Parts: sequence; C-alpha cells; structure tokens
Amino acid sequence: MRSRFQGGRPEQLVQRESREAYERLRSYFIIAVQAGVAAGLSWFIADDVLHIPQPLFAPAASIGTVAAALGNRIGRAAELIAGVILGAVAGQLIIEVIGTGPVQTALIVTFAISSAAVIQGSGAVMVHAGSTAVLLGTLTTENLAAARAANGLIGGVTAIAVALLIMPANPVRVVHRAAGPTLDIVARDLTAVARALGQRDVHQAEGALRSLVAAEKHRNKTIEMVAAAGEIALLSPWRWRRLKILRRYQHAAEHLQLAYSDSREMAHWVISTVRLGEPIPASLPASIEHLGQAVRLLHRDFLAGRKPDRARARAQQAIDDVNQACADDIGFCGRGLASRLRLAISELLQASGVPKAQANQRAGLAPDAS
Repeated sequence: MRSRFQGGRPEQLVQRESREAYERLRSYFIIAVQAGVAAGLSWFIADDVLHIPQPLFAPAASIGTVAAALGNRIGRAAELIAGVILGAVAGQLIIEVIGTGPVQTALIVTFAISSAAVIQGSGAVMVHAGSTAVLLGTLTTENLAAARAANGLIGGVTAIAVALLIMPANPVRVVHRAAGPTLDIVARDLTAVARALGQRDVHQAEGALRSLVAAEKHRNKTIEMVAAAGEIALLSPWRWRRLKILRRYQHAAEHLQLAYSDSREMAHWVISTVRLGEPIPASLPASIEHLGQAVRLLHRDFLAGRKPDRARARAQQAIDDVNQACADDIGFCGRGLASRLRLAISELLQASGVPKAQANQRAGLAPDAS
C-alpha cells in the first residue's frame, strides 16, 4: 500500500508553507535591514554624538517608525513625536505640582491620554503619550521629559532618512513580490469556483468561497505594500523615476480589490445555482476560468513591462463566454452570477488601463455601472 505521506497532502502542505515563508522573507527582509541600520544609527547619534540621557528610546522609536506603518512612515513618525511631546509636557506639569508615585502616575497617564483624545490624536499618539507619562511618573531622572522627546525625534527622523534616503527599497520590486502570490491565490480560487460550477459540486464551491474569504488578509497586505511602495517612489529622490509605474500599480490595485469583492459575491451565486439545480451552460464555468487566467496574465504583463494585451484578450474571452451563457437557458441565480461576473471582468479591464465607460461597455454593463 502506498503511504499517504508520499506525495500526498502533508508534503504539499509543507511545500506550500515553505514557499509562503520564503516569500514573506523576501518581502520583509529589506524592512528588517532598514530597522537594524536605523536602530544602530539613532543610538549612535543620541548617545555618542549628542550625549542625551536614556538613549535607548531613540532606536526603539526608529524601529517603530520603520516597521509599524509600512505605507505611512512620515505620519507614523509625526504621531510618535507628537505623543511623546504631549506625554512629556502633561507629565512634567503634574509632577511639578504633586511629585511622583503610584497615584501620581495614574493621574499623569489619565491626563496625558485624555489630552491626546481631546486633540483627536490617533491610537498611536495615545500610546506614546501614555508610555512617556508612565516613565515620568515612575522615574526621577532629571530632564527625562526633554530627553525622551529628543530621543523620539532622533529615532523618527533617522528612520525616515534610512528608509527614504540612505537605503530605500526598490518600489517596483516591493509590489511585484507582494502582488504575485496574492494574484495567484485569487486566480487559483476562481479556477476552483469554475470547476465546482462545471461539476455541480456544492461542497467544492463552498470550499472555494471560504478560500476567497480567507485570502482577504493577503489582499490587504498587498494593498499595504503597494501604499508603502508609492510612498517610497514619491518621497525618495533616488526612486522618483519609478513614480509613474507605481501610480499605474496603485490604480490597478484599487480595481482588483473591487474585482475580488465581485468574485466573492459571484461564488455565493454559484452555490445557489448548484443547489437549486438550475441550467449551467458549459460557457458559464468557462467564463470564470478565463477570468482567473486573465488575473494571472495581468500580473505577468506588468512584470514583463509590456502592455497588458494578453490579459485583455483573455478577459474578452470571458465576456464572449458569459454572453453565450446568457443567450442560453439559465435561471435566476445564473443571471445573478453572470451579472457579478461581468462586474469583475470590467474591474479587471479597468485595472489593465481600459477607461471605465469602455470597460463596462465591453463587459455588457451600463457605462456608469459600478
């Protein structure tokens, strides 16, 4: 008897997990290096150059700025510095009046976070205001408030300098590494939906829907990485020449996100169509299959730096197929499925650069449909 571990699911699972781990390492290794360089450099500036007391917060602030908000490092640094200064000022004022201690610490933290809320500070501002207030309430080092604020400023500025000036990541490479696995997952799930519809397998369709829902975290991470790449291309002088192509990717990401949402709704209609035993022309699952192929081809065209003609051609095949299906005998759920399929195809065409009115017209929708 053949062992179920030879070439079976356990090995496939290990291989898939290994590939995903490798892709995560490729995506985030540059961030790890940037954080390390920023931490070392900020410590050197705070301790060896400026001789600021308690220099440990400078590298901590630089790490938080580099790693905690990939697509908004300028905003992250501003929030960090604002929170530190607010906590330092609030804490120092109270200490001057009532001194330090556990009760005073509670009052300082309450006042600092309340002050952050009053000025509509974000959660990050509140966290840094509160943590700075805790230090002031529990330690008696002189000038700790000024030192903490100075270290926060050094850490934030150093992190921005490292991430955008000293060793900025290649924004196009960031997008390629983040988008590739995500688009492959979606294309695979669309293939599974098409197969389930063709085989009238409701359990397989439900599994494909669960996979599409579970892939949401991958899509959100891709959007975050595209935003980070756009920030690099916009703010780093060494990457300005990449700005045009990054804007094209950002445009594509917006429409692909809508296509993903339409695909999830389409999977719901597939389940209903199969459960009710409605007619399923062969061209209907073929259209979904061609949509998945178009998703893959769109990414490959972008990688090759060429016009996405192949992706558009495959999307046109999907349109021809769904038109044929609607001309045949399909039921209520089948028409709902076809409607969502047309919307997804239109969004993919728009992601490839086709204007909205033209994409909708090609997909058989009203020019202003969305």
